[in-house]
Amino acid sequence: MVKLIIQIPCYNEEATLGLTLSELPTSLPGIDQVEWLIIDDGSWDRTVAVARSAGVHHVVRLPYNQGLARAFMTGIEASVRAGADIIVNTDADNQYNAADIPHLIDPILQGEADMVVGARPIQDIPHFSPVKKQLQKLGSWAVRLASNTQIPDAPSGFRAFSREAALKFNVFNEYTYTLETIIQTGQKGMKVESVPVHTNADLRPSRLVKSIPVYVQRSLFTILRIFMTYRPLRFFALAGTVPFTAGFLIGVRWLVLYFGGTPRSHVPSLILAAVLMLMGFQLWILGFVADLLAVNRKILEENQLHLRRSHWTQPRSRSHDG
Repeated sequence: MVKLIIQIPCYNEEATLGLTLSELPTSLPGIDQVEWLIIDDGSWDRTVAVARSAGVHHVVRLPYNQGLARAFMTGIEASVRAGADIIVNTDADNQYNAADIPHLIDPILQGEADMVVGARPIQDIPHFSPVKKQLQKLGSWAVRLASNTQIPDAPSGFRAFSREAALKFNVFNEYTYTLETIIQTGQKGMKVESVPVHTNADLRPSRLVKSIPVYVQRSLFTILRIFMTYRPLRFFALAGTVPFTAGFLIGVRWLVLYFGGTPRSHVPSLILAAVLMLMGFQLWILGFVADLLAVNRKILEENQLHLRRSHWTQPRSRSHDG
């Protein structure tokens, strides 16, 4: 028996959830059982009522709004507890075309991937501004660099996971889960694939992109945090190379002037060179320390995986509130 659970994080989605659910499949080739799961992230509208009237199998409720990343991980845990072999995550605003779900899960069914990310036609989406399109490219490039994967649309939330991949996820970022989960799968040696998907008409403004400046700030912070967490040695090595190189060049200039018989001492330049080179050296040392700490993080993640396998693999009732 192969069970697929389609999970949808929701926050005040009564206006669009009904349409989204109406287009979800109830049966698929290669799947014995298809169920739907809603994560109510502290909604104060009729989101849960709409979900129940549409026949949703599982409703998980958070007591207050905790953000997309937390809602996503809550859904992952609930789906695994409900016995899912494959989990599909989609949005409640019907952004993604549900007809692409068979293509999304096929690499997992064939044993070719642990996670599959739906690649949207970014350049052809009319409601994406030019700035947002460029930021999507930047985020995807940073994820490819940090994860050793080739995912063209890293911010896409339309994706499928195997049960084993779901057990290994550990999202730290409170803003979004999309970039971090790709990096984790790549870092842990899991197979990540991408398939082209279609998008539907825009039904409401994005909840993540409230304004371009805020989106830019959060995206840059997320990218930097990703590098510091999963590529600490490379991050601090690059960060330290900049001041060290600048200090080294200033020091070479001082030596040239000194041996050239300059009448001035140029002591400020010498001090600046020493300070910059020291800063670079300290950043390199910090990179080595952070890399050693990353080893401990991997050990803790292995322990966490064993705990999840023992606690999350106990199926709950067919329909529940939690």
